[in-house]
Amino acid sequence: MKELFEGIAWLFENVLFIPYDALRKLQLESWFLANFMNWVFILVVFAAFFYWMKQLKTFNDNNEENRDPKAHSFLG
Repeated sequence: MKELFEGIAWLFENVLFIPYDALRKLQLESWFLANFMNWVFILVVFAAFFYWMKQLKTFNDNNEENRDPKAHSFLG
């Protein structure tokens, strides 16, 4: 069983983390490039947030939401 976990550790440390090791070495040269994955995650979150707001506005414009105070059990 120990060999299985050591194999998983080897896979992650020596294979799957290669891109992140390269980004860590790049940090001394360019901070913006070293934080590339952070910028990608930030862009994904902003895109999801704006899509969500667009969908909320669409439902609000169509009056599809039940705004009665008794519509939601946790409000009454």
